[in-house]
Amino acid sequence: MPIQINISDQACGAAVTGVDLTQPLDDSQVADIRAAWLKHHVLSFPDQNMSDDDLERFTQYFGGFGHDPFFDPIEGREHIAAIRRDADEKSPLFAENWHSDWSFQAHPPAGTCLLGLTIPPVGGDTCFANQHAALDAMPDEMRAKYEGLTAIHSAQMAYAPDGAYGEKDEGRSMAIRPDESARETERHPLIRAHPETGQLGLFSCMGYIIGFEGMDQQEALPLLQQLYAWQSRDEFVYRHQWQPNMLVMWDNRSVLHCATGGYDGHDRLLHRTTIAAFQA
Repeated sequence: MPIQINISDQACGAAVTGVDLTQPLDDSQVADIRAAWLKHHVLSFPDQNMSDDDLERFTQYFGGFGHDPFFDPIEGREHIAAIRRDADEKSPLFAENWHSDWSFQAHPPAGTCLLGLTIPPVGGDTCFANQHAALDAMPDEMRAKYEGLTAIHSAQMAYAPDGAYGEKDEGRSMAIRPDESARETERHPLIRAHPETGQLGLFSCMGYIIGFEGMDQQEALPLLQQLYAWQSRDEFVYRHQWQPNMLVMWDNRSVLHCATGGYDGHDRLLHRTTIAAFQA
């Protein structure tokens, strides 16, 4: 049975059927999936009863493993992290703000894979915002404010000891490891070409972007706030509903994402891998 790509009616995203990810893929299958990933930015694969070995094998078809700096991996694995929330957990929802994974790294990851293991019967959707569409739709007057800007990225607000997931963050089931290294910074163009497709898009947003090169904070903050509000407008968003045994992969170079709640009283567990940056 050939691979089937079922495109969503939202700003991005497609469901992929006709492939068994518990088995090795051939070159043609990998090429088809990569092409769909680059075109639709977010792919879901329903009904995949995958093991951790399967998840790691699938990830490596699309690049090496990326570095996850502030998560402890699950026991017995080096490259798989648990995205977990227990039924009785009271800590703030993890990853509820828009972001692109690890954009503060010198070579941010190409993508992320997330395998749904324990999925609540309600809530827990993941939202994705298409940053090519956001740039394309931006009014010329607004775009002129951002053309040529170099963004300063840092994980300090999230993962420094005094950050949102730092020393005062208690009662969390996830194995998050805050560290002083979160204060380090990297610089990336705000508007940049996708390294594989060449398509221009906005890269990352306020949270991991803490300012702009050569601009004081008093000037940068309103620009960041305006940008954040624009990037996440409804017309750019795909809202994904999870099922057990579903794999989702997304392109961190093309989309922002954020978690949603609504499943208090239910356990939620997903296993995550990171796809390393594309090397031409």
